[in-house]
Amino acid sequence: MELGKGLEHQEQLGGLSLEKRRFRGNLLALHNSLTGGGSWAGSDSAPREQGTGKEERPQAVSGEAQVGHQEEFHHESLSSTGRGCPGRFGVPIPGGVQRVTGCGTQCSGLGDKSNGKTKDEKPKKGRDRKQKDKGEAQLQAEQEEAERLEKERLEQEHLKKLEEKYQGARESELAELNSLELKFLSAQQWKMDYREQAKWEHYLSCDGSPDPTVPQEMNTFMSLWREDQDEGVQLVMEKGEVVLKLIEKLEFLLLEASPNEITEEQRVQYQEFILQLQVLLHQKYNEATQNLLKIASMYEDSETGNMHTVIKDKNTTFCIWVNLKKKPRFKTHVFQEAGHGFDLPKSLALSSVAVRVLHTRYDHVSPLWLQCQGLPRPEASDSEESAEHPKDNGQEPGEQEEKGREEPSVPAAEETSSKERKESAASLKENSNNIDDKKETEEETEKNSDILDEPSQAEDAVLQEEPGGREEAPEVADLQQLVPVGGVYHIHALQLPPQAQDVRDWSVVELLHGGLEVYPYSPGEAEDGTQAAVQITLRLPDNVIYFEAPVVARWDPAGQQWRTDGISNITYEAQERSITFGMGAFYTVALLQDAHLNLPYQAWELQPTGVDEGLFTITAVFATIQIQIKDNQCMLSAVVVEEEEVLSHITGQWMSPFALREALKRAGVNIFPAEHSHKYVPVPRKAALAEGKAYEQMALLAAAFAFAHSKWNGEAGPERVVFKVSEHLKADSAKDNHWSLYMFNGEKVQTLKLTETSEAFSEELEEESEFHSTLYHMLKDFASKEAMDKVERAGSLFIDSVYQLLLATRVLAFS
Repeated sequence: MELGKGLEHQEQLGGLSLEKRRFRGNLLALHNSLTGGGSWAGSDSAPREQGTGKEERPQAVSGEAQVGHQEEFHHESLSSTGRGCPGRFGVPIPGGVQRVTGCGTQCSGLGDKSNGKTKDEKPKKGRDRKQKDKGEAQLQAEQEEAERLEKERLEQEHLKKLEEKYQGARESELAELNSLELKFLSAQQWKMDYREQAKWEHYLSCDGSPDPTVPQEMNTFMSLWREDQDEGVQLVMEKGEVVLKLIEKLEFLLLEASPNEITEEQRVQYQEFILQLQVLLHQKYNEATQNLLKIASMYEDSETGNMHTVIKDKNTTFCIWVNLKKKPRFKTHVFQEAGHGFDLPKSLALSSVAVRVLHTRYDHVSPLWLQCQGLPRPEASDSEESAEHPKDNGQEPGEQEEKGREEPSVPAAEETSSKERKESAASLKENSNNIDDKKETEEETEKNSDILDEPSQAEDAVLQEEPGGREEAPEVADLQQLVPVGGVYHIHALQLPPQAQDVRDWSVVELLHGGLEVYPYSPGEAEDGTQAAVQITLRLPDNVIYFEAPVVARWDPAGQQWRTDGISNITYEAQERSITFGMGAFYTVALLQDAHLNLPYQAWELQPTGVDEGLFTITAVFATIQIQIKDNQCMLSAVVVEEEEVLSHITGQWMSPFALREALKRAGVNIFPAEHSHKYVPVPRKAALAEGKAYEQMALLAAAFAFAHSKWNGEAGPERVVFKVSEHLKADSAKDNHWSLYMFNGEKVQTLKLTETSEAFSEELEEESEFHSTLYHMLKDFASKEAMDKVERAGSLFIDSVYQLLLATRVLAFS
């Protein structure tokens, strides 16, 4: 700025030489380039005066000298800086930034020099940023860990306070629960009084039937019937119905009566009465069959020349065919009224033989322990395994039974079994050695009274020769897994007794004293060299459901067991409800079904429907069962299989929980686990304390609360059970209300925070909830006063019925 003013001042002093003027022009051009003023090299911009704020256009050099000086200066400036970068006195270049420091010029953001600086600075900045981020993440993690520890500390303090409160209230809560549990004793007393009243009413009725609990009456009844040997089949069926009712009364008494109601000696005596009645009934059918065969020629069929008949009632179907004409071409006979049929072997076509198919819808062949199993008791936990098997010597139940059959003295076995039953009553469990006593007693009676079930020597020889016979491992049916369904079919070839001969006005009959005899049938060889089998076709009963193809088994009276060897070529027709198979001889057969095929349960729900009324719904593998409960009775409301209601013959009938259980099992719908069912159903075991206490307290609350299955029950471990609960005061309210999850170990109950839709199981407590000793007090914290009043007013008979069903189905262990 001062340089430019000085030059202007010299120009005003007078003329200058050419060289001085040229030098002045160069300085002026430099001045313009530094201040942005002037107009040279095509620039129209004018310099601004920095000090005064006034704009002045410097006086241009006139003529060609000015232009020449500018071009020369411009050329020298460009050549002195090189590559377009301004030097110390260079011309500004677009895109560059100039800063004048002292006497020099510094540039940034241009060319290779600026790029080099950026590459050096980026890695350093990246490392700094990463270190900063890492530090921040570490700091955040430390803060989160501190928050977590603090949260856990607070939770532990909260749980400690809840635990202290729970321990302090435990004694009073248990005392209040005990007062409610007195309703179970009231129900038991009512049932005892009811049985006494029934005995008195039976005495007053004088209907001729004995009181099954009075030994004198039972002995008199059986003795008189044994002496009457001239009865027909129809009369035996009528009297057999009385016998079946007596057996049913004794079985229910053994199941329902408490140890305080009947003594152990009475219990053993009732079991003996059951066995004697079963044997006597079958013996009377044999006598009636013999009486019919003596006069078979009087009932000769006009078309075939042979005799055949079918007699049936609701309990028994009696089919018999007698070969009177002995036609060699005879092959097949079908009992049209019953649907049963057989193919007569060629060796019997010319023999005096009769074929009887006696179908009893009851099972008086299997061991008694299978026919009247008690209620399953909750399994002991793994730590209490000895309670489940009081005399565990490493043997399986089947091995223990075999050992029991080898005992030489039946009374000794009975005495041992009597002591064991006392122990089992105390532990609420069935004892497996009780099976030995019953089976031995039945074996002795069977051998002495029923010759038809004794296999002939020829049959024994056939069994030894057949594949899978006695020389190989026998295929013995496991009666803990497979049970007879639909009754028993007694299929026998019988020796035809001498027929009556008419001699003038007399009818002469040869009398035999040996009773009904089995025909000594020995099968010959077929054309292909194999044993010729007896072909049998059976029509399945309409009141029984077979969810899968049944297993055909024959009864082995010597071993007292069902076996599957000796049965071949089985064809099952589900639509026609028939099954065809071949036998190596004539046997007593049964159709076995897996007792656990409907387990485990898919879902279950128990909900109140009125005053002392409820609905128990179980969704099993193949069927959905609905049971109505009212006071001391139950009614099968519906059994749905593949969206179709079945078993109409037992639906809509009120009966006791025990009777309902037996009716469903006879119909093939077995939803009642036994004490050994854990061996066959893949479900986690539950401790006896948690399961048993849960059933009791659920029954006490069933008048006002609904209970249902939870998928987390299996995740809770063996010592705890988990189920859903909802207050239920109105119809369908359980579907609308929110279900809450509760976990119970028998001594402590808590409300869980998780729901059925949670991703994983958690024991976290629901907010604002506490620990309690009973389910009653836990629900009392959240329930309405109306609901708890309804629980207090619930009838003892309704509570007991709910408890019996829960204990029979064991929904907390098998779902």
